[in-house]
Amino acid sequence: MPIDSLSPFKNARNKKVLAALEGNWQAEMEGYSTYLALADRETDALRAQVLRHLASAELEHAQLWENRILELGGAKPMYNGHPHGEADSLASRAGGPMMALRRLEIEESRHIANYGTQLKELGDEGSVAILEHVIEDEKEHYRELGSLLRGRSHFAAPGGKQILDAKGLLEEMLAKRDKARGGSWAGSWIGDAIYGINDGLGAIFGIVSGVSGATATQNSAAQAHYVLLAGLAGMIASALSMGSGAYLAAKSEREIYEAEFQREREALEMNPTEARQLLSLYFQVKGLPEEDAEHIVEHLAADSDLMLKALAAERMSTTEDGLRVPIISAVSGALSTAVGAMIPVIPFFFMTGATAVITAAIISLVAHFAVGAAKSLITVRSWWSSGFEMTAVGAVEGAVTYVIGLWLGHLGA
Repeated sequence: MPIDSLSPFKNARNKKVLAALEGNWQAEMEGYSTYLALADRETDALRAQVLRHLASAELEHAQLWENRILELGGAKPMYNGHPHGEADSLASRAGGPMMALRRLEIEESRHIANYGTQLKELGDEGSVAILEHVIEDEKEHYRELGSLLRGRSHFAAPGGKQILDAKGLLEEMLAKRDKARGGSWAGSWIGDAIYGINDGLGAIFGIVSGVSGATATQNSAAQAHYVLLAGLAGMIASALSMGSGAYLAAKSEREIYEAEFQREREALEMNPTEARQLLSLYFQVKGLPEEDAEHIVEHLAADSDLMLKALAAERMSTTEDGLRVPIISAVSGALSTAVGAMIPVIPFFFMTGATAVITAAIISLVAHFAVGAAKSLITVRSWWSSGFEMTAVGAVEGAVTYVIGLWLGHLGA
């Protein structure tokens, strides 16, 4: 038979193969989208990480199919499914997370069956090699989903390699806990901001009260002028002082940590036996049996960097990740102090005399209450208790500095 007469058969067969591969690619992309969406919504960190692992595997399979499609002369495939795959289907949402996992388990078994049929019918050597690899992965996915449904906590890929990353799982669990609490980074920023605002508000409210008292005998315009100048100068000085202080404190903290870390490195290099014994004792003091502590230290000692970090963390009660970033501390401290410091000054831009003084006092006391109430975001105290406490402190501060200012103004007169 002439070669040309075989071309239509080859073209038809090629189209059939490309259509099958296109279907495989769409299915894998849908699986990837589904797993990823479910992982983002999952409240259990362990299940979320397994789902992300499955999503990355599905994406890898899709890439294999895409490469083969392009090798056979096909066009680059375009995903035509829902961005969240089957995660938003009525069945998945109505049945809850566990029912969604059960449906995925069934879907994986269908993929295995479909790929098994293609092994017999596709007849394309390159595609068959991919099929054999993907089928093994899909079988493992089926087992992993079964483990999730049955509440098991250990997952391993073929060959016994753990698919769960302990560090990643820890970070995810902490992130979910922090999200529920408002975020650890947010808590840190809120704490720094509250401290800075409180410092600026308290300091400048004192200055405004004192200068108002000292200039009480002068005309309204002159009093407002002096208070405004003193308040603005105090705001700038407080903001710069707080920013530079926060920067130097964070930088010193980091430098001390680095110096201590270097000493621990030298001690470990000079006397590793003593370092291992010391670390074991630290673990024992925390409640670990001696045998378990020794076993952990033996494992850590196999990696000198790991051993050093563990020893430094125990010795210094912190890690490098727990240190503040100097520039961030400086900016946060300076800006929050400036914001707090501006509050008592604002009325004097628009008012004079007793009206400005009373308005500034009211605004400042309200701000004290708001800052105190905001502290409840990072403490366990009730918002009203914390708010009234700060208001009382602010009122006493304002009254005392005003009286002192009156006395100083009387002396100056």
